Amino acid sequence: MRFLLDAEQREFARSLDGLLTSCDTPAAIRSWTAGDHAPGRAVWTRLAGAGVFALAVPERYDGFGFLPLELSVAFTELGRHAVPGPLVETVAAAALLDRLSGLGGLGGPGGPGGLNGRGEGHAADAHLPGIAAGKTVASLCLTGLGPYALDADAADVVFVVDGDVLRVTGETGPVQASADPGRRLSRASGGTVLAQGPTVTAAAAYAADVAALATAAQALGVGRALLTRTVEYVKQRTQFGVAIGSFQAVKHRLADTLVALEFAEPLVHGAALALAAGSPQAGREVAAAKVTAGEAAHRAARTALQLHGAVGYTDELDLSLWIRKTRPLRDAWGTPAACRARVLAA
Repeated sequence: MRFLLDAEQREFARSLDGLLTSCDTPAAIRSWTAGDHAPGRAVWTRLAGAGVFALAVPERYDGFGFLPLELSVAFTELGRHAVPGPLVETVAAAALLDRLSGLGGLGGPGGPGGLNGRGEGHAADAHLPGIAAGKTVASLCLTGLGPYALDADAADVVFVVDGDVLRVTGETGPVQASADPGRRLSRASGGTVLAQGPTVTAAAAYAADVAALATAAQALGVGRALLTRTVEYVKQRTQFGVAIGSFQAVKHRLADTLVALEFAEPLVHGAALALAAGSPQAGREVAAAKVTAGEAAHRAARTALQLHGAVGYTDELDLSLWIRKTRPLRDAWGTPAACRARVLAA
């Protein structure tokens, strides 16, 4: 199987890299951490203009159709630039609504699964076009994977799946501390029931796979950014009159980090292809990609911190914004233990 990107996909990655380089994402992250979402929403709007969110939305809702491979390419670049916000949760919410709509789980307007009881619309009709256009920022919480919704305070709509019940809510608790200050966690409560039954359970499982794939790609991008910055640093930092990058032990550590990232990339692409094809083994492939990319990014963070020294974790250095993302990304949407167990079970 060929896992290399074609010319169009590589150009898409380069265009996103150029777009995000001009956005000053470190400043946007720091504003997001402080509760000022305006710079992050501005980046979000530019990403929507590049078609990032439309990759998760079907054509009948003004999207490009669900394109997992292109989505993984996009999220690798989002991770490389550490873009803040519920990016993964928004595309996962789109996958959830699309799958529920396809399974008939949302019902018709005003029906038991409709957006409300007044016949004002269908949940997918109401939210998917907005997601594709970048006008709707969504957060998604699957209580089976954790009680928190990411960046619910910045989201336009928050979906909560509790067992076989899907609710939409705007009520969230206080923001909780996170290892990554840019990840603002809060509990969602109350809300309106949109759908209930086995179709919700099936759609939530599918959305979780989409979220795990996007998180794996994001972790891969974070890891690559950390490695690039570390290589640049060891070429400049000197000890005993020579650059520390010339030391054999440093070269070995960087090489091991690169190998881990290079090994993870085809797994991410393979999982995207499996998900696109609707393979019965897609869940296993996604779990393998998630654990491998998450561990590779975590290794890159340890390498970056060890070779930079304590300065690598200070708030003043932008590198810390990337380092602090790796642990939460490794555990989000499937811990390493859960992913390994899923692979073994398959």
